[in-house]
Amino acid sequence: MRTLVYVVTLNWNRREDTLECLASLESMTYHNHRILVVDNHSIDGSVRAIAEHHPEVELIRCSENRGFARAANEGIRHALSQGAEYVLLVNNDTIVDPRLLDELLAEAESPEIGIVAPKIYYYAEPRRIWSVGARRNPITLEQHKGGGRELDEGQWDRVLAVDFVTGCGLLLTRRFLEDVGLFDERFFMYYEDSDLSLRASKHGYRLVMTPRARMWHKVSVSSGGRDSPFERYWMGRSSVLFFRKHVQGWRWLIVLPYRTVSAAKTLMRLALGGQWAAAAAYLHGLRDGLCDGRGQAVLGSPDARSADRVERQSGTT
Repeated sequence: MRTLVYVVTLNWNRREDTLECLASLESMTYHNHRILVVDNHSIDGSVRAIAEHHPEVELIRCSENRGFARAANEGIRHALSQGAEYVLLVNNDTIVDPRLLDELLAEAESPEIGIVAPKIYYYAEPRRIWSVGARRNPITLEQHKGGGRELDEGQWDRVLAVDFVTGCGLLLTRRFLEDVGLFDERFFMYYEDSDLSLRASKHGYRLVMTPRARMWHKVSVSSGGRDSPFERYWMGRSSVLFFRKHVQGWRWLIVLPYRTVSAAKTLMRLALGGQWAAAAAYLHGLRDGLCDGRGQAVLGSPDARSADRVERQSGTT
């Protein structure tokens, strides 16, 4: 019996993107997988469309929009409760190569490996690289991404040890999840993957990107696109929460000026582009991140107040 893998994707009012993603996932050549959609209280008919077009897909219906981290954790907990040894988390605005799971699993066998990521391309430019993971500066915690916007000419055709993997597409091992925990639910969206990557490294797990596993990403469609007010607000808020959580002591002497200059550059770029609503949203996000309590990672049991249904779809909603 081949190892059970759960494939988890989230949906929030992106019916057509999700349907295209599910069709892609169902074409994967690794057959012992189940697909689970966590729907963040969509109102665009997504749930009915999923049931009609993909009746074998399991579904968690949330009673509200819970954001990325909390909704992803709902799916991961369900996958583990069903005996999954691996959880593949993918954005619903992606399509995947049929051999994606085979290639990811081939790199995940070593016990020191906690997360395996694919090579990710732009959906609109299928040969242009969006992400191959990143290295991280140990002092500032800033990421140094490789491959971004490059045409793929074989320059990243080797397995890479990385410090950061994007939540757009990653394979999580059961042993890693039970040891390190799930996403920190304080991050409604953005930086939850950076936080998980950093926690993985602190626990001694390796993160790798394998170029033989491939997927294509539409980039930021669920947040309204890069530099939308929605995207800027959550990017600002989550960035502050991330650095407040992981920077201690003397490192603030370096990180605080660095982050202040970075924020000022972002505001100037938005202002020069006439994107005043996005600039205001970014400022509000920074403020809310500063005002929020420090808190700790949320790794515990599911919300006892929720009775959201997990079901094998039978064509009705």
